Amino acid sequence: MASTNVIMPQMGESITEGTLTKWHKKVGDKIEREEILFEISTDKVDTEIPSPAAGYLAQILVPEGQVVSVNSVVALISDAPGATQGAAAPASAAATVEVAKPPAVEAAPAPAARSSDERQLSSPLVRKMAAEHNVDLGQVAGSGDSGRIVKNDLLGFLETRKGGAAPVAPALVASAAAQATAPIKTAPAALIDSTSGTMQGVIDGVRVERVPMTSMRKKIADHMVMSKRTSPHVTSIIEVDMQKVVDLRAKFKDKFEAANGTKLTFMPFFIHAALEAIKAVPIVNSSVDGDAVLYKKDINLGVAVALDWGLIVPVIKNAQERSFVGLARELSNLADKARQKKLSPDDVRGGTFSISNFGGFGTIIGQPIINQPQVAIFGIGAMAKKPVVVNDAIAIRTMCYCVLSFDHRVIDGSDSGKFLSKVKEVLENWSLPVL
Repeated sequence: MASTNVIMPQMGESITEGTLTKWHKKVGDKIEREEILFEISTDKVDTEIPSPAAGYLAQILVPEGQVVSVNSVVALISDAPGATQGAAAPASAAATVEVAKPPAVEAAPAPAARSSDERQLSSPLVRKMAAEHNVDLGQVAGSGDSGRIVKNDLLGFLETRKGGAAPVAPALVASAAAQATAPIKTAPAALIDSTSGTMQGVIDGVRVERVPMTSMRKKIADHMVMSKRTSPHVTSIIEVDMQKVVDLRAKFKDKFEAANGTKLTFMPFFIHAALEAIKAVPIVNSSVDGDAVLYKKDINLGVAVALDWGLIVPVIKNAQERSFVGLARELSNLADKARQKKLSPDDVRGGTFSISNFGGFGTIIGQPIINQPQVAIFGIGAMAKKPVVVNDAIAIRTMCYCVLSFDHRVIDGSDSGKFLSKVKEVLENWSLPVL
């Protein structure tokens, strides 16, 4: 009976591990070649992995929720039915599986500072980066499960070190984090499902259900905390009259879809306006490098896509070189890939500026958090009809609030004002053909 090893793929050069988040098949199930077998979540992207062969799923070597190194064997596929999950893994397979082990529970109330050789508290990627930058991981506070050091913890530490600020003692950070996240009361152990980690019970007289964060949600949380810690955020707001764009879209949307095979949404209009504003104010398309500023010559626009299971930001590469139709097509393509879990690591890598359309859910004004290491993010509020003064007369117009959250280390209020004014000018005086 022949068998095929199912390998954890390497989703990009810098990715050395990922979390196996879901199995689509169970042991004994028949599976076809290229049929979706499992899902993984990495530092870059969540994606579905197809089966390398047809047959029967004989063994699952890595359970859901475990971190596993790339090129490790995660399962075995047999060409005949009959294998059971209880069977021992072949020695060759067992030797290659490297699953992150959970750290032991500390009995002391305040654990001592970690040393860099405590491998179970950091990933291979983090250890590699630490070695490259000559960082002692014992000095880095971990924000992951049980104090695990994640990539964003190390990036935040490096940013602090570049800026010349003294790093905060890990013990103090860990203590503060523990106080902030500690539950009010511990629920009875019997109410906790050891398999899923969910819990139902009563805390302080309130019925509760405790559901562990998904891998994607944890990564988003880590990145948002790191961003707020890194950049002094400021948000500027401008009101834009969208009536000309609304009328133009209504006139051409059917012809646009027939000619291009994709719907004409409002996002390409905002994207084009943002591109023109970036060209006028290049500092918003930069990043901080110690005491210097890196101006990006390419404009790689990250556009946030809300998913049922979280948020992801695919990137339109070299957006400044694309036509209006090209922007619309690429935006639609990336959004579809995100919802179908078909994004590659390259689809979410290399962003230089981001756009968040929180208005799609009816939100009028928001203050988006900067997507590090970028220095600004453009936000779009909901469009709504309202009475406004036009040429000293009251008129009903479709209005919208646009915002720019920016890193005040390198961007001033005048820069933000110039950026938003350019956005307003482009949208209110639209002249670019849409067909």
